[in-house]
Amino acid sequence: MKEDEYMQRKFLEDLGLEKEVIDKIMTENSNDITNTKKKLEAERDNYKEQLETAQTALKDFEGVDVKELNGKISTLTADLAKKDSEYQAKIADMEFNSVLDNAITSSKAKNSKAVKALLDLETLKSSKNQSEDIKTALEKVKSENDYLFEGTSIAGSGANPPTGTTPTPNQLPKGTVIF
Repeated sequence: MKEDEYMQRKFLEDLGLEKEVIDKIMTENSNDITNTKKKLEAERDNYKEQLETAQTALKDFEGVDVKELNGKISTLTADLAKKDSEYQAKIADMEFNSVLDNAITSSKAKNSKAVKALLDLETLKSSKNQSEDIKTALEKVKSENDYLFEGTSIAGSGANPPTGTTPTPNQLPKGTVIF
């Protein structure tokens, strides 16, 4: 028996407790001490493991130039920002082209490439109100170049045949084949 246990037992005996009660108290106290000791040892071992892991990780950084790493981080951050702005520009171009193509199609243009060639695309791209400005620009192109659009040409110009009049075979010169 250790000296601490002897003193505890003596203290309990002096209180007038029976031997069986003292034995139960001493056993329970011993169990509490053992459980607490195990918890503390487990925590200690966990902290030791964490310390070893941290020390190993720090060894991996020995000889690393922090300024060089900061420079690389700055370069990568700038590259990422540049790529992001490039993607945003591509998305904006795609959206603009979609709005433009839809507007050209709705204006019944015969050849969208020819109509686009007559538009100031850069001014329209930078416009605050693209849809309205595109419509206005298309109306201007249509008024100046009506032959590029369906249903707006003057009869007999050859661009659009007149509607509603189909010649009968009797009206055609001999030898004309109708398809």
